[in-house]
Amino acid sequence: MGPRTRILDAAMLVFRRHGFRRSSIEQAAEAAGLTRQALYHHFKSKEALFRAVIERLHEEALAAEIAAAGAAEKQGGSLADILVASVSAKLGQLAASLDGSPHVEELFSEHLLQARDLYQKYAAAYADQLDATITRVCRKQSLVLNAGMTPRDLARCVEMAVNGTKSAYPAMQPTDAFLKDLEIMLRTLIAGAVGPAKQPRGAKPKPAKKADKKPDKKSARKPGDRR
Repeated sequence: MGPRTRILDAAMLVFRRHGFRRSSIEQAAEAAGLTRQALYHHFKSKEALFRAVIERLHEEALAAEIAAAGAAEKQGGSLADILVASVSAKLGQLAASLDGSPHVEELFSEHLLQARDLYQKYAAAYADQLDATITRVCRKQSLVLNAGMTPRDLARCVEMAVNGTKSAYPAMQPTDAFLKDLEIMLRTLIAGAVGPAKQPRGAKPKPAKKADKKPDKKSARKPGDRR
């Protein structure tokens, strides 16, 4: 384990235990087994250290999202299965990183204050990943999005569903309930967004089955029957 990784692991423990405001460079250095000056060699301030921790959290969440999407695709999941798995993996990873901390809401708040540019950077990265997944799965499974919707549009709707569910669960807590309600939202959204599968090129649509026509009583009379 390199010194940078050791420092980030130690800083994560300190931030979880004390929150951002009550944490210090000295505490992080002590937890990492380093002097304050040795830590300053890698990070110039507490804010820089916090940003590095946040960036690593997002990188881990993005990796979890990509891995979950790939696994669900390999298992032959539907578009809804794949998107639920990928989004849940991403958010579950983020929530697990802070699980048990009494300062979750403060850390999320400071995340936006101290690292808004990182938040925007990774929001774009998550949107790109969703877009790519939707595009790939729709192509592989010959799916059609309704009402002229594009994969990017659906990715944006998925993010709005995530934000809407977050409003009911501050800091995504409790995680299990948050993810359960989010899954319901996502499956409902995707069911309305996806149309019937495309017909293969050159394939003719199957003709509708004609109902057997029952002869009426008049036409069923035999010749010679009295009318």
